[in-house]
Amino acid sequence: MRFTPITRNNRFLWLYRKGKSRVSPFIVIYAAKNRTKTVRIGITAGKKLGSAVVRNRSKRVIREAVYPLFCRLLPSHDYIFVARSKTAALKSHELSRIIEKMLSEGGLIEKDNSASS
Repeated sequence: MRFTPITRNNRFLWLYRKGKSRVSPFIVIYAAKNRTKTVRIGITAGKKLGSAVVRNRSKRVIREAVYPLFCRLLPSHDYIFVARSKTAALKSHELSRIIEKMLSEGGLIEKDNSASS
């Protein structure tokens, strides 16, 4: 399953200003409600991280970490995942656990009913 990407700069800027944010040493997550019924996701890595190779690896790791959580993300929300300097050193399954914990603390993810059975 694929997500709808956020590609417009004005939407990124709006989420940075108005969205709820969660911060860790590995990633920053911004989230806000949108007017559509879809989940939209943006992934970004600034030039401070390093070369294009490092930035692309960071974005790839984030993308793979978000895939298993996609079906549990709250509908009608926009999410932006911002890579930090330690993101490229992680494996996607490690980052996935970190993201899941951050989203659940922020109330931005539906509870996993299969784990309680």
